[in-house]
Amino acid sequence: MKHIVFLSRLTDEAQLLWVEHLNSQLKNQTVLLPVQIPEGEEALVDIAIVSNPNPEDLLRYPNLVWVQSLWAGVEGLVQALKSDVFNKACLNKRSLNKTSLDKRSLNKTGLDKRSLNKTGLDKTSFQLVRLIDPTLAQSMAESVLAWTLYLQRNMPCYAQQQGQKQWRKLQHKDSKDLRISMLGAGKLGLASLNLLQQLNYSLSCWTRSPKVLDGISHYHGQDGLKAMLEQTDILINLLPLTPNTHHMLNKETLVWLPKGAKLINFSRGAVVNTDDLLACLDSGQIEHAVLDVFEQEPLPVESEVWSHPKITVLPHISAPTNKKTAAKIVADNIHLYRTENKLLESVDIKLGY
Repeated sequence: MKHIVFLSRLTDEAQLLWVEHLNSQLKNQTVLLPVQIPEGEEALVDIAIVSNPNPEDLLRYPNLVWVQSLWAGVEGLVQALKSDVFNKACLNKRSLNKTSLDKRSLNKTGLDKRSLNKTGLDKTSFQLVRLIDPTLAQSMAESVLAWTLYLQRNMPCYAQQQGQKQWRKLQHKDSKDLRISMLGAGKLGLASLNLLQQLNYSLSCWTRSPKVLDGISHYHGQDGLKAMLEQTDILINLLPLTPNTHHMLNKETLVWLPKGAKLINFSRGAVVNTDDLLACLDSGQIEHAVLDVFEQEPLPVESEVWSHPKITVLPHISAPTNKKTAAKIVADNIHLYRTENKLLESVDIKLGY
């Protein structure tokens, strides 16, 4: 019988909670922690469910077919799989397996003899699938709307006024006059745009390739990015982190925004160059930034971002994974694979999404 392993760097308590939720949804299968995999049966593991795993732990299971992430974003794992460190670990594992594979364990577990020739994990031999949960998209859309309203209604200014005991009313733009631009139109981005559209905001969206979005102005390419940013009051970033989007928002692109524009970053911290953002905030080019993600998390206590008066810091809470719904989705996917040998669309390792 094939095994399913749960790999994570979460606390022991958090791992046990995830395994409990997953097993409550599965029929005729059990998700196991690595220590629960019987000795000599690592080659029987064909599915790994992961939440911030140590990528090298995947090397223990040479016949993986499917790695299912419990996160919507998989950029960190993708980068790790492409890293020199992981490649070196793969080579070391293959070398070790060539000298240590025990034929007796093969006979004990009843594995196919072809497994003898399997000398380590080929990272291209399995498919990486990220979590696609409608409740996650809904949660993100609600966060996007909440913090858009926070900026639209001048809440950061009112918070400062309270600290200074000032009673002063501020003007704000009506929704139909507020130009909101979205970077990215994946499932989370589209859900957010759909919710914003219901409140009659003036919406634009930028993606890597051309799209047609009903009622939303669309831009693509470098020229399109500049054209969109030049007419943006609030910029919302939901782009995945890839080599092409790393520090995409920097001193060159941020100045394309009108003076006094505002930023929401709910995707990945490294899409924004923090030093360049701080410079734009200090100069008044950008009025305020709501940041839920950072290049290093938790945000180091010594970071000046914490105390900057024009930054709202959030602890990566814009779209938390719901264990109950995520476990149900993963269990359904496993059932589909076991019964019909079908896998959902996987991540393109080269593109990073």
